[in-house]
Amino acid sequence: MKNEDLLLKLKEDATPRTKKTLDAIYEVCSEQMERGVSDFSIVTISRLGAKRGVPKPQSIRNKSGEKYRALIESFSDMAGGNVKRPSPSADDWVEEIASAKHKLLVRSLLSDLKNAKNKLNEIIPPGSRIDVYDHRSQQAGEEEKLSQQERRALEYLISNEFVGKWNFRATEFGEVVDDGGQVVFKAATIDAIKKALNNL
Repeated sequence: MKNEDLLLKLKEDATPRTKKTLDAIYEVCSEQMERGVSDFSIVTISRLGAKRGVPKPQSIRNKSGEKYRALIESFSDMAGGNVKRPSPSADDWVEEIASAKHKLLVRSLLSDLKNAKNKLNEIIPPGSRIDVYDHRSQQAGEEEKLSQQERRALEYLISNEFVGKWNFRATEFGEVVDDGGQVVFKAATIDAIKKALNNL
């Protein structure tokens, strides 16, 4: 479908304000095409059309900005550019729920589940543990134990406080990455720290 046809299609049953915004986005994207520029990222289009009524990037990315994104993506596809899209989420399936009431309830349950998992990950399982050092003196065994300072340092590395302070997040592969996607802790590092805390 041509960009002009898509614009007309998107304006059907749209509010006057949405139609005006679509026209503004269409003008900005058309100018980008005329200049031979293939940058149709949401941030760029929003910045270039700020004085014409194009919404801010976050508004375009929201649910209400679906028509705006569709128009921008149409120009991007024609120019061979790439529109910056949000990273896929494991919870995207929630959007497929038709009932707004059920969708809100599911999102609330997912949020509670996430918080519960975070708390569980910080709790060291209670209970006594017997350490047996075969053919070793008690002194040698104590030297291998973590000091309180060492233990606090390791606990801090896997705490929500540390992760939140530096905007780190865990991936599905067990790595810890920063907000730019760079690996901070390799896979199994967190598991290794937890194992050290449990056994030393």
